[in-house]
Amino acid sequence: MKKTVEITQVQPFLKWAGGKRQLLPEIRKYIPTKINTYYEPFIGAGAVLFDIQPEKAVINDINIELVNVYQVIKSNADELIEDLKKHENDKEYFYEIRNLDRTPAYMELSPIERASRIIYLNKTCFNGLFRVNSKGQFNVPFGKYKNPQIVNEHVIRAVHSYLSTNDVQILNTDFEKVVEGAKEGDFIYLDPPYDPVSSTSSFTSYSLDGFNREDQQRLKNLFVELDRRGCNVLLSNSATDFIKELYEDYHIEIVSASRHINAKASGRGKIDEVLVMNYEPNR
Repeated sequence: MKKTVEITQVQPFLKWAGGKRQLLPEIRKYIPTKINTYYEPFIGAGAVLFDIQPEKAVINDINIELVNVYQVIKSNADELIEDLKKHENDKEYFYEIRNLDRTPAYMELSPIERASRIIYLNKTCFNGLFRVNSKGQFNVPFGKYKNPQIVNEHVIRAVHSYLSTNDVQILNTDFEKVVEGAKEGDFIYLDPPYDPVSSTSSFTSYSLDGFNREDQQRLKNLFVELDRRGCNVLLSNSATDFIKELYEDYHIEIVSASRHINAKASGRGKIDEVLVMNYEPNR
């Protein structure tokens, strides 16, 4: 696997609930040394992808707006950067842009304008949350930041360089479909919406489709199938009894992660997470 751009430049361009940047030192310990094709069905902010920078990858997310941002950065980075420069860190302007998805004008936005809107809202909304209501409308309030970095040109250009000079396929589909072609020698990193540690801590509203325990079971079944095919599979999740029992037949590492993105302050701080793998560590 070659590194196409300096690793410090290729990094997440969004704040994202469940982002893996601060867990990377732990995750790196368990990345297989040889990867044919890299698969990440729940790409989110892409911290692990950008850290590994595989030459061949298939990435996916159920959030169509997030996927559009990746596609625009891959193909239209210059135009995106220019459009981002128009945005203002102003409360009235913020709500005007946020409310676009409640109007017919939203359907007239170009992919570049939609991507620009999502990055702007992410950088200026409260705590960097991406959350939609039951109608799929962005509903996070203004964040009141003094000087948010709305236009991070260096990072966008670095991510564009990586995505456009490597074989990176970007999908918007169900997680099972993403890995239909995965085979022996491929590496799949699974970072689904986490099993809630309490009845009030669930955060799965980054898309209209939530992620419940039936989905967690379906993901476990996929994990077993990928193991059968000879793939190397690494999964992150919360260290709940349900998850630990679900994957009790596999190697589990408990790691401590700091969570800074949560609607409630009580939901932030250190929590235990699991890294589950179907191979021996350091292989």
